[in-house]
Amino acid sequence: MDRRWTESAEGQPLQSRFHFLAHPGACGYLPEQTSRMEYEQFARISAEEYAARMLGGWRRFGRCLFRPRCSACDACRPIRVDVRRFSPNRSQRRTRARNEHDLTLTIASPRPSAESLDLYHRFHAFQETAKGWPSQDDNDAASFAESFLDNPFPTEEWRYTLDGRLVGLGFVDHLPPVGLSAIYFVHDPDERARSLGTWNVLRLIEETANRGLPHLYLGYYIADCRSMAYKSAFEPNETRSPDGLWRPFAGE
Repeated sequence: MDRRWTESAEGQPLQSRFHFLAHPGACGYLPEQTSRMEYEQFARISAEEYAARMLGGWRRFGRCLFRPRCSACDACRPIRVDVRRFSPNRSQRRTRARNEHDLTLTIASPRPSAESLDLYHRFHAFQETAKGWPSQDDNDAASFAESFLDNPFPTEEWRYTLDGRLVGLGFVDHLPPVGLSAIYFVHDPDERARSLGTWNVLRLIEETANRGLPHLYLGYYIADCRSMAYKSAFEPNETRSPDGLWRPFAGE
């Protein structure tokens, strides 16, 4: 572990609380692979500084930045959608038709809410059963707050309601002039026939374009992981290759 100091865009000193490479362990996405993650946590980092890190392959939850540093695998590829050229496919058009007149979207600052935490918990409980996700620990309320409510710069909370009931919850970074970045999204398992994950991405693409930004960043794409492979369906898009260049998605 080491500590480091940098200068922010406003000239304020940044202290990195910690920076380390985790020990190799089982991969949560590809069971046959061994994973190793690099972490860095900041007391202060600006949106501009984070955008530069994101373009370099980093992602964040709360004040903690992370990226894969696996020695034998490069399956995790950052992916972004070219929103100005995006054209929905047939399935995505059906998802729009199912939701656009029924759901209400509210964009505001993240705030603690029992309703939000309940949705987060129910979503993960369903994923544990349906997809074998690891079980949550007993401190999930604190983890939720640390990951999504304690942010180093202003972040958006996207709340989708159906007849006044919360059915979708997302967290989004507004990073001009780079784009919007989807941090995380959960939805009501009882409404999964609505394809709310797809609907959220469609709304994000629309909003990114409305704000005059070029790209929507969707985190990591992993071709052989069902939970992460869906991201390539939003076309045209680009992935960041191991040499650090963003290139049109090649359908690996």
